[in-house]
Parts: sequence; structure tokens; C-alpha cells
Amino acid sequence: MSDSEKPIDENQVISKYKNLQSECQSYASKISELEQELGEHRLVEDTLKPLDEKRRAFRLVGGVLVERTVGEVLPSVVTNRENL
Repeated sequence: MSDSEKPIDENQVISKYKNLQSECQSYASKISELEQELGEHRLVEDTLKPLDEKRRAFRLVGGVLVERTVGEVLPSVVTNRENL
């Protein structure tokens, strides 16, 4: 009897099921996180669109708050949203 023909132990089946269930929960969590991030990007984009391009805007870059203009920030927000 080869390895592929041996009966699978019940504990192996349970272990495999729990691993797959954990992996599925991890994927669901990541999907939820990305959907929330996408919604935040859309909200910022919708807020900035009607504003004057020369108006000051602040952006968090790597934990540092940076002052820019709406004209500089809006294209990067749109690009980041599209890359999600």
C-alpha cells in the first residue's frame, strides 16, 4: 500500500479542516480590512474633489503628518485607491 492509498486518520482530517478554517478566516479578515481602506480612500477623494487645488491639505506619510496642497494629495489618493 503506497502513501496515497493509506486511509487518512480522523485526527489528520480534523487538523486539516481546522487549518483550512483558520486560513479562510484570515482571508475574510484581510478582505474586510481592504474594503474598509477602500471606503476611506473614496471618502477622502470625494471630500477633496470640490476643493480648490491650492488649498492646504495634510497627509499622513509613514507616520509623519505632511503639509501639501489638494492638487498634490488628490492624485496620490486616487492612485492608492486604484492599487487596492
